[in-house]
Amino acid sequence: GWSRAGHEPLQNHPSNRQRLKSAMTELATLIFRASLRARLYRDIEVSGSSTLADLAEAIVAAFGFDMDHAYGFYSKLTGKLFDSPQRFELFADIERSGSRSVKGTRVITAFQKVGSAMTFLYDYGDEWRFRVDVIGTGQAQPDASYPRIVSKIGKSPLQYPDIEDE
Repeated sequence: GWSRAGHEPLQNHPSNRQRLKSAMTELATLIFRASLRARLYRDIEVSGSSTLADLAEAIVAAFGFDMDHAYGFYSKLTGKLFDSPQRFELFADIERSGSRSVKGTRVITAFQKVGSAMTFLYDYGDEWRFRVDVIGTGQAQPDASYPRIVSKIGKSPLQYPDIEDE
């Protein structure tokens, strides 16, 4: 007798389905818009398995800044960021605080859906505040490398404007 074993639909095997789901997560990308103001932003596509530290580096690089300062992601978009219910900070990797790690947190954990937004505060001295929104999702292309810049609007400000002589 001819058997149909091996022809069962995938969804009958929960273990396969689970594997498929995690493969999908690995292949999914998130598209972030990091804006300094309305017409000044960079759209960056990152792999869903990237960490917030990867995202931070991508944003800083996309604006042509040097990655040489501490930073954090805050759930509040305005006002006192340090009162944010959700805080992910580089400091969390160094000292104990009420915040969570940027190196140990994946972007899909912090930004769970399209429309999720946080403030990315870079350089606690100069206080560069970027609003970071998830504007879409994608599928990772096998020949592409991530993170990648999808679009650039507006001219990047100078990270260190020349200090005028007094």
